[in-house]
Order: sequence, then structure tokens, then C-alpha cells
Amino acid sequence: MKPNAIVYTSNTGYTAEYAYLLGGKTGLPVYALAEAAGQLSEGSSVLYLGWLMAGKVQGYQKSAKRYQIAAVCGVGMGPTGSQIQDLRTANGFPDSLPVFTLQGGFDLARLRGVYKLMMTVMKKTAGKGLAEKENRTPEEDAMLDLLTNGGSRVSEANLSAVLEWLAGV
Repeated sequence: MKPNAIVYTSNTGYTAEYAYLLGGKTGLPVYALAEAAGQLSEGSSVLYLGWLMAGKVQGYQKSAKRYQIAAVCGVGMGPTGSQIQDLRTANGFPDSLPVFTLQGGFDLARLRGVYKLMMTVMKKTAGKGLAEKENRTPEEDAMLDLLTNGGSRVSEANLSAVLEWLAGV
């Protein structure tokens, strides 16, 4: 099913960056979930992007009640293309739904409230654990760098699998 639009939910801006990058590459209109209801009819086919928290794609359930989800992209701190089966399981996605993961970024200054508190604790505990680990993998080194130094990992290159899927539908 070819999507008619891109709909997203973003917490710190990385998901929004990906949504607009995809919109620019595909010509599809891009809407934040909160504004989409005024722009798209119920049942429209959409490519949905949501930020990840504890393995859940935020905003997906609300979006799926209104639109036909052609594919979903979860944006988190993990490497692009990782944890897809975990996402399927945690969110109850059917096997027929194309699922992608995209590495966003990490910036405590962009977080508010409970999310800032949770990520501060995670940065300290996971960061310490990774820093003390001997023989880290390159992926673990990259995660330690992201936790320690923050920053964006948003890139057009990370969208290659999504763009390839879109070209085939």
C-alpha cells in the first residue's frame, strides 16, 4: 500500500527531521500527528514515524485508529536497522507491516520532565556500564559516545531502506 502522506510524532526533534527529509525526497506531504486530522481524511494511507520509548513507537496506536499505516519507522538511539523484531513484538505489529528503525540522537537539553529524569538516570547507569566494559563492540563504542557526548545521528543515508521500500510500492 502506497502512503499518501507522512505522519509523525516527535519528542526531541529527531523524528521530525527524518519526516521532513523523507518528505523532501519523496514529495509526500508531512504532518505532525496533532495537525494531520485537519489535513488528512480518516482512513488515509500514511507512513508513520514515531520516537521510541521503552520499545514502543510513540503515537502509533493513536495514528493507527485514524489512518491505514502503510509502514512504520521507529526513531531511537540504537543503530539504524536494529531491534526490528523487538519493535514488532513490543508493539504488536503484524508481520505484513513494513517496520524500520532509524537512529536519531541524544540531547538532554531537548528533554523535559519525566523523560529528562529517566534519560539522566539511563545516561549515568548505561554510560557507566559501557565505559567500564572491556572489549566493547563498535556498536557499544558508538552508543557510549552518544550517551557521553550527545548529538544527532540523523542522516539521509539512514533512510536508504525506507526509500527503497517506497520505490517498490
